[in-house]
Amino acid sequence: MPEIGKFIAEHWSHAIEILILALGVYQIFRAFRSTRGARILVGLVSILVVLTLISRLFAFEVIGWIITRAAAALALALIVIFQPELRNALAKLGSSRLFMFSTTRKLAFLESFADAVIALSKKRIGALFAIERGISMKPYLETGVKTDAIFSQELAMAVFNPKSPLHDGGMIIAQDRVAAAACVFPVSQKELGDRSIGLRHRAAIGVSEEADCVVVVVSEETGIISLCVDGELIRTGNAEDFRLRLEAQFLTTPDPNETFADKELGG
Repeated sequence: MPEIGKFIAEHWSHAIEILILALGVYQIFRAFRSTRGARILVGLVSILVVLTLISRLFAFEVIGWIITRAAAALALALIVIFQPELRNALAKLGSSRLFMFSTTRKLAFLESFADAVIALSKKRIGALFAIERGISMKPYLETGVKTDAIFSQELAMAVFNPKSPLHDGGMIIAQDRVAAAACVFPVSQKELGDRSIGLRHRAAIGVSEEADCVVVVVSEETGIISLCVDGELIRTGNAEDFRLRLEAQFLTTPDPNETFADKELGG
């Protein structure tokens, strides 16, 4: 027992250091696992680990020298490759994920918005909404037609009517107002397992990857309502499921270690 106590006293700081490094690696993995550069990151790390092991095992001084000198260049390359992901992560770190207005207004808006989306779904009218959270979506506002109007079911129906000149694009909602319509969103380039996902849904995934927003998509083929947060797309089962998932995004305190897909409703 005295030996165990002595060992702990001498090496407790090493255990904490390993724990911090493990948490850091895990968070980096979670942040980049669904991004376009995930395979690049895995490839670079694999090559670096293999070359390091080989140089140490066989005492290859030249390879070891190259790895050491290339470390700074590799770090710079990673910053360039993952610039969009790093920018988005840092922006989210310094912002609030919640609406910046009162709970009463928040509840009223969510109820009105859910009613409008469900009505669009029943009529099989395709729609794409991006609800701004803590970070402004100004770059995307400039791609559409600015409206600055109070959100209503009638307005949503009018905008996404197939004969409307504004139906082809996304609607951006800031606070409880429609900031712009017919906005152009970036299409996600990551590989998706479901090949039935169309351009509208890919745009939803793309904008949620790059902006701090909750995206709602209504399929014009099936009427299914989907939510997209941080690049993760979830199809809702019915109107009640949609309402619960929507409220969970804005009326509960987010868990930083919980992904959108893993989030339990009512939990």
